[in-house]
Amino acid sequence: MRVKDLSARDRPRERLMSTGAGALADWELLAVLLGSGFRGSSALELAAQVIAHCGDLNGLGQSDPHRLLTVPGVGPAKAARVAAAFHLVRRAEAPPERERITSSSDLAHHCAPLLRNRTLERLVLVVCDAGGRVMKRAVLSEGATDHTAMPIREVITQVLTTGGAVFGLAHNHPSGCLEPSPDDVEATIQLAEAAETVGLRLLDHLIITDAAWRRIPI
Repeated sequence: MRVKDLSARDRPRERLMSTGAGALADWELLAVLLGSGFRGSSALELAAQVIAHCGDLNGLGQSDPHRLLTVPGVGPAKAARVAAAFHLVRRAEAPPERERITSSSDLAHHCAPLLRNRTLERLVLVVCDAGGRVMKRAVLSEGATDHTAMPIREVITQVLTTGGAVFGLAHNHPSGCLEPSPDDVEATIQLAEAAETVGLRLLDHLIITDAAWRRIPI
């Protein structure tokens, strides 16, 4: 029996719309994807044949679309729809790709939302793994309009406890001045040396204003 010869309440697509996808069996869901059968076989029968050909639903999900083409009645369009559907599921279930910091520009872009349009100075820490993937971003301190603390011991501790290998820092200058103070330069040098002694690497320390940013030389 063709799917269109079934009563409306028995057709997979209509049942999916009225009662939800959870009410359909595996081969019924696949029949909706296939859309049609071939040469006297309904979409439901073709769906059952495809699943049997692949062993089970897991085997179907891992099948190359060209393998599906070996099932009579499955052409390129049907094979592509099935492969695309399972790939979408894998993408949806995959954890989101973490942002990667590989340059000073990346660090500035990542820190700027926490530093711009502020009336007080604050210090932001970004911890990354060895590949530069961001593991943590945190505001470490917030001070006055013209300075904030550089807690070197806390920075190193946070990077180590997070399991990071590379880290970057940025702080804002509400005045809009991009010139680092002598304290900024000295603290950055001390931090880079402290990081090196425990096997960490300071990527950069930046000054960020509402309109621009600048590296502090190490």
